[in-house]
Amino acid sequence: MMNVLQQLINGVSLGSIYALIALGYTMVYGIVLLINFAHGDILMAGAYVAFFTLGAIGSGLPGMLAAFVASMIICAALGITIERLAYRPLRSAPRLNSLITAIAVSLILENGARVLPFIGPNPRQFPRPAVIIVELYGRDLSISNIQIIVILLSAFLMVALNYIINSTKRGKAMQAVSFDMTAASLMGIPVNGIIAFTFALGSVLAAAGGVLYASAYPQVNPLMGMMPGLKAFVAAVLGGIGSVPGAMLGGFILGVAETLAKGYLSSQYSDAISFSILIVVLLIKPTGILGKKLRVKV
Repeated sequence: MMNVLQQLINGVSLGSIYALIALGYTMVYGIVLLINFAHGDILMAGAYVAFFTLGAIGSGLPGMLAAFVASMIICAALGITIERLAYRPLRSAPRLNSLITAIAVSLILENGARVLPFIGPNPRQFPRPAVIIVELYGRDLSISNIQIIVILLSAFLMVALNYIINSTKRGKAMQAVSFDMTAASLMGIPVNGIIAFTFALGSVLAAAGGVLYASAYPQVNPLMGMMPGLKAFVAAVLGGIGSVPGAMLGGFILGVAETLAKGYLSSQYSDAISFSILIVVLLIKPTGILGKKLRVKV
């Protein structure tokens, strides 16, 4: 029983990171119907910003706070730049064009980081805070301070995002643009600004996810965002692409499923099980757990 609880704690910690990244996927898709495959590489950029910030300030509390703020600001600017230069000119083009562009942007970010002299292709050790293990129930159950930070900070960011979407003027505008972009424009809502804000908000969450992921798995490299990005996409589809609560739920389910696979089967099967979940969802319920069916009138 304690082993199951231990795996659930590990799964919730990992699922929190997946949920943060999946929220960026689902918000962008809900607004412009685009799968932003470069989203995982924004996670990588956020992790590297935190890496250099911690290297300059130190890995204490002030350094971690500065790392989070710096990575969020820079990744928000990166997300807005990508939307303005790569996606906005193709907004009225066929969806396949935007999808291919998203893959191209992902490759540019990954390989661009590899050739930068201050990043390079080799992995680097991430300067995370000292790990403190808290033992419970006579050492049968344990949780680290890193896991506690990941879970609590992820929960705070998800609550903050829910507040922004449902209780602020800009969040209401996001919902309006998601429902009908043309009607929202006719009502005076600055559609381009709202879409740019959505990309910035998703990039902020990806940056936070990148810092948390690098803290939990203390190594950074230019390709580090590829697998978490793909799994977060699976989480978004599992919960219902376009649904914010669905992205959160999908992230937690995927994280728990992956850790249970590692704990009771083999770590070699964890990735296969994650992507098998995607296939099963697409076959049985393509709209996801909380997704809604769309009817198109002809």
